[in-house]
Amino acid sequence: MLSDREIIATLEMLQSEHLDVRAVTMGINLTDCVSHDLKRLKENIRKKITHLSKDLVHVCDQIGDKYGIPVVNKRIAVSPIAVVGAPFSSAQLVEVAATLNEIAEEVNIDFIGGFSALVEKGIAKGDRSLIEAIPRALAETERVCASVNVASTRAGINMDAVLLMGKIVKAAANLTAQHDGIACAKLCVFANIPQDIPFMAGAYLGIGEADAVIKVGVSGPGVVKKAIDRALATNPEFDLGKISELIKRTAYKVTRIGELIGREVADKLNIQFGVVDLSLAPTPNVGDSVGEIFQSLGLKSIGVPGTTAALALLTDAVKKGGAFASSHVGGLSGAFIPVSEDLNIAEAARTGYLTLEKLEAITSVCSVGLDMVAIPGDTTEETIAAIIADEMAIGVINKKTTATRLIPVPGKKAGDRAYFGGLLGHSTIIPVNNGNDSNPFVRFGGRIPSPIQSMTN
Repeated sequence: MLSDREIIATLEMLQSEHLDVRAVTMGINLTDCVSHDLKRLKENIRKKITHLSKDLVHVCDQIGDKYGIPVVNKRIAVSPIAVVGAPFSSAQLVEVAATLNEIAEEVNIDFIGGFSALVEKGIAKGDRSLIEAIPRALAETERVCASVNVASTRAGINMDAVLLMGKIVKAAANLTAQHDGIACAKLCVFANIPQDIPFMAGAYLGIGEADAVIKVGVSGPGVVKKAIDRALATNPEFDLGKISELIKRTAYKVTRIGELIGREVADKLNIQFGVVDLSLAPTPNVGDSVGEIFQSLGLKSIGVPGTTAALALLTDAVKKGGAFASSHVGGLSGAFIPVSEDLNIAEAARTGYLTLEKLEAITSVCSVGLDMVAIPGDTTEETIAAIIADEMAIGVINKKTTATRLIPVPGKKAGDRAYFGGLLGHSTIIPVNNGNDSNPFVRFGGRIPSPIQSMTN
């Protein structure tokens, strides 16, 4: 139970500490829409999504107003289109992406995810068609997001898929060169992708999920920072164990609020409630930064020595607090470190405190991975694939989700600025070692075998 003091503190979170529900995402199963006729498939998809989601935005706004807790983003995630559209060519799947984008505009949601393929063990015909469609699909739409799972602890790393994704990332960037390669901001490459992520660009509805489900992504980095600042101002002798306990209690309150909103949305829409993803998701706004939490913990900037340990403490405490608050925690659940989307982290990249190598190191303990990282436009396809492979290895060996959202910004070099707009923010382009040279390692292909720790049966 919460004390009177903690209830008052929760109200303070709402009033002045940027607490919001970052995303309510409706997952919709499209497998019953399958048809060998492209026109029929698109009609089936339109009919099902619009029927289920027509009131989503209105209900989210209504409940947000009721509690004074804004729902920032309303989104949809669908079954992997590589499965739903398996009979079709890449050009035809671009048409499917256009249909998804039209539906998103019609029901007024921010993004629609699920232009996805799962290829950790091999690439089927439908998977290849979808992957080859990604550059055009993302360049020619505004609200469609794509994800490709190329590795898992059970399967190992599909290096053929990794190399292909290096080419796809580069192609997507070039097709949106006039906007600093923004198509890549809507594309995630994963290891161990969860089936229930509410956050974009990775969201899709897993095959084992219900026909329709509501998933919630909470936020609250500003809330955590203020809680730490208040505690240290009152008692400068607070040790890290006590700070961890404080973060746990704060994460508990944030998660309870997210579940309250999610369950009421689900009830209003008569749809099953799924999970709360309790990841600390920042914005480019001052006071709503994960990076600022590191400074409250005594570090000059994210990226300096001590960063990995501080992030491990933060992520663990958030998970423990959230797990106590809800029996339905899912998605990624921890702390995001998206470089361009967090003003403080973007500044650390500009000053050089945060390098690509340090980012990769701290992804061993964060929720996601190399997220919204702008790199020089002349970085080769092989080098991009090698960066992806390194990140996938961290996820596979550690039995955790990792991902990359790499943006090779056409025509720009390390130290230049890339501008993406809105919640995607802006960032200094980070240098890449050996970025212009060949990398024969990734061309060997095949599958890096699963690690010994995968043998758990």
